[in-house]
Amino acid sequence: MGESLEDIFQQEDIDDLKTIEFIRNYISADVKEKFDDELIQYFLDVIWEYYAETFGDTDAEVEIDTEAVAAHVVKTAKKEKMGEFELEDVQQVVLGELEYAETLEDED
Repeated sequence: MGESLEDIFQQEDIDDLKTIEFIRNYISADVKEKFDDELIQYFLDVIWEYYAETFGDTDAEVEIDTEAVAAHVVKTAKKEKMGEFELEDVQQVVLGELEYAETLEDED
């Protein structure tokens, strides 16, 4: 029998927590102080939405401009009244997310 919807959501939550933990270990100490886990999760949601809108549903290798992604997150966060953030700080989160994705690909 397949996984229940609840099991899928639980696995997604675990995956999100692992991603956040990896990013917290990746970013610099000063950025770590600025961003709590909830804010990093928000950034991840915006990053993943950006990827979906920009690249669609593809398994092809794509070139990701981390500065453009970070700029999109900064702009979206300001628009959604989440706060105003420095591009360089958010770019560390983007780079951490990409690095984490690389570790997952290495496991395959």
